[in-house]
Amino acid sequence: MRFALVFTLWTHPAPATPAPQGGDHWFARDKMLHFAASALIQGSAHAVLRANGADYGRASRGAALVTLSAGISKELWDRQRGGDASLRDLAWNAVGGATAAVGVRQADR
Repeated sequence: MRFALVFTLWTHPAPATPAPQGGDHWFARDKMLHFAASALIQGSAHAVLRANGADYGRASRGAALVTLSAGISKELWDRQRGGDASLRDLAWNAVGGATAAVGVRQADR
């Protein structure tokens, strides 16, 4: 189920909206999708690593690496397809991953 959601969010672009004069918006729909997908990836990867015996620190680092890899891969894929690769998308990926990491930390206590 989670895989299907993540796959759908990452492979189906948000509806086209006109780009603002100075570039893409910080608070556009696609930025919220980047946030949500990264949070989901971070939390899921952490849970899988912990379930397979990793201690908290190792699971956190591994989950961060998985989340970062997914975000960068998505932006490279956008660039390759002629889409609009964006550093703002990566920033929202980082915020989503960090938010999930904080949530996982609170739940792990």
